[in-house]
Amino acid sequence: MDRSLSGKVAVVTGASSGIGLATAQALADAGAVLVMAARSAERLEQAAHDLGGAATAVATDVTSTKEVDDLIAKTIQLHGRIDILVANAGIYAGGDFVANDVAQLLRLIDTNVGGVIRVIHATLKSMITAGTGDIVVTSSVSGHQSIHWEPVYSASKHAVQALTHGLRRQLIGTGVRIGAIAPGVVLNDLWQVTDAAAVADGVAAGTGLTSEDVADAVLYMLTLPRHINIRDLVMLPINQEI
Repeated sequence: MDRSLSGKVAVVTGASSGIGLATAQALADAGAVLVMAARSAERLEQAAHDLGGAATAVATDVTSTKEVDDLIAKTIQLHGRIDILVANAGIYAGGDFVANDVAQLLRLIDTNVGGVIRVIHATLKSMITAGTGDIVVTSSVSGHQSIHWEPVYSASKHAVQALTHGLRRQLIGTGVRIGAIAPGVVLNDLWQVTDAAAVADGVAAGTGLTSEDVADAVLYMLTLPRHINIRDLVMLPINQEI
């Protein structure tokens, strides 16, 4: 199967680390031109620099409608179109619901759900006008079943699933594909796993995925023939007990 994205223009949110960074790297390796977005301007600039001429960094907080609109407008100004959107930006909170700060929980909802809504809404008109495009949303296995130690995170990912499924049906006939990638445990900074040895141990034990594993699955979704739309791709470490 041809896995080339040569000349495609891709926007990746949450691109300064983890799944977003790995996905940006995978898309760049496949020939895409990248616009990378994240809140941390310093980390984002470094990530874009590491990708060389394939990437432009645009610091963006997805909880700001203006910043998201500016991101999409700048991408179209630079490249004339958007072929691929990876709506990946997200944050995590787990543990006892009552012990959590409600402001933090509501920020999670606005980032994980509101951020996805904002960036898709800002992008879709141009994709529909072009008659083609691909949107991949980073979900989670907790969007397919409620996990008791992360109830608000699970709620956010259930909302993302509902949005993806509803939009897929609205987009029938437009040429735009939309789907969600739903990994289990990914051994990256979202799970406070930053040591390479710990990542290697988790992979060897079959208890965690790498960000690169997820990025490879995203690339698979994006490079399928256009008559195929992967609505949901759930991927788990072989020994994850969920």
